[in-house]
Amino acid sequence: MLHLVLFIIFGAICVAGAINLLAQKHPINSALSLVVVMGALAGLYLLLGAEFLAAVQVIVYAGAIMVLFVFVIMLLNAGEEEHSRGSRIALLFGIPGMIILSVLTTWIVLKSNPSGETVGVGSLYGSAKGIGRLLFGDFLLPFEITSVLILIAIMGAVVLARRES
Repeated sequence: MLHLVLFIIFGAICVAGAINLLAQKHPINSALSLVVVMGALAGLYLLLGAEFLAAVQVIVYAGAIMVLFVFVIMLLNAGEEEHSRGSRIALLFGIPGMIILSVLTTWIVLKSNPSGETVGVGSLYGSAKGIGRLLFGDFLLPFEITSVLILIAIMGAVVLARRES
C-alpha cells in the first residue's frame, strides 16, 4: 500500500515537473523544473529497490548534468533577463502542494511502519557491484559511446559559446 501511494506521489511530481518544464518561458526555470523531474525519478528508483541508481540519478543527472545545462544556457546568453514576480504556478500550487505532500508522506510512513523496522542498504537489487559488472562487462561499448557523445556535446557547447573578438 505504501509503495503504491509513494509511486503515485512521485509519478505525479514527475508529470507536474515535466508540464512546468514545458510551460516556462525562461530556460533557467525550465532547467530547474528538470531538476524536480530528476529528483522524483530518483524517488521512483528508490521505490524499485535500486538505491545505487537513485544516488547516481541525484549526483550525476540532478547535479552535474544540470550544472552543465545551466552553464550552457548562461554562456549562450538566451536573451535578456526578465524581471518577474515569480512563477504563478509555483505560487498557486508549489508551496501548498509541498506542505500537503510532506504531511501526507509523513503520515503514510508513520502509519505503515509503526515498529520502526528498516531495510538494510544493499539488501535489495541495484547494488553498486552489480551495476559495475554490467557497465564494464556486458554494456561496455554503449557506456563508452555515451561518454564520447557527452564529450562531443561539451565541446560543441564551448564552440557555440565562443565569442568572436
